[in-house]
Amino acid sequence: MPSIRADAFRQQIARKATDPVVLIVGDDEHEKTALVLAAGDMVEEDLRAFNVERLYATDKSVTPMSVVEAARTLPMLAPRRIVIVLAAEKLLVPKKKGAAAEDDQDGGDVEPLIDYFGSPSPETTLILVCSPGDTPDAIPLPKNLRVTKAVAAVATVVTCSGLDGGKDPSRWVQERAKAAGLEIDRQAVAKLVDLAGGEPGRLRADVEKLLLFASGSGKVTLDHVRAIAGAQVHHGDDWALVRALEQQDAATALRELQASLNDDVSPFLILGQIAGSVRSPRSRYPPRRIPVAVDAIFRTDQAMKSSGGDPKVLLERLIVEMCG
Repeated sequence: MPSIRADAFRQQIARKATDPVVLIVGDDEHEKTALVLAAGDMVEEDLRAFNVERLYATDKSVTPMSVVEAARTLPMLAPRRIVIVLAAEKLLVPKKKGAAAEDDQDGGDVEPLIDYFGSPSPETTLILVCSPGDTPDAIPLPKNLRVTKAVAAVATVVTCSGLDGGKDPSRWVQERAKAAGLEIDRQAVAKLVDLAGGEPGRLRADVEKLLLFASGSGKVTLDHVRAIAGAQVHHGDDWALVRALEQQDAATALRELQASLNDDVSPFLILGQIAGSVRSPRSRYPPRRIPVAVDAIFRTDQAMKSSGGDPKVLLERLIVEMCG
């Protein structure tokens, strides 16, 4: 079972040379979401509807057999098909045959997957994304099950914890900015690292949000960092996010989004509020931008409903697009 870091997997994606079965593990949910979205880019945009399929293991309609059928389906007008299973450990850890079942026995419901792992389709990349285990790098599957041994024998494990290759945080921030075509002030780098407090997931999320916000600026400054990654501001005003969008104030809108999510407001409720405000006859959103906003809202809604990415990341991108 070869194990690689996220940056190595990105290189495989860029070459369109991923292995038939990939197991993504770790505690960095932001990076896992980014890898899933990047994997879809291996298929031409016009053909993704036919050749990129996302399945969520908690959905009762998703079974080991349905996953195998999706993976065995031949790609349409493309050389490759991508099948992504989110929360895959819920699918791979089988139900016991009974209360007295032995620990080393799998339930019969995973047999189709065990068979598939023995002979995976060469035209499909099956990506199994697991929730975090007990430790950052842990694979959240019992080692003594046959299905675990079967997937371990064939899968490439991609670990998403810490920063790519264990890089120094400041160096990593500078490399991400350079890859996005931006310069970044040393003070901005230092502020980002300080705000992250040693949490790689938070640093990664702040940097990705910052690069979206500063795109087109040429250079990322300390003011950009303060606007995006500063202290969260929320005054109990349920319409503050909408007003910020109407005023094309991305920095405030992103802070209000984070505050609402911290208050456990449903991402779908937030999206519904944004959509309703744009479509309302009383909307103060710039009229010339309404068609673009409606299209962006529709795409975000489709992605969220099809588990096409972390809802937080999708909403952040929507806000940046609406305020662009």
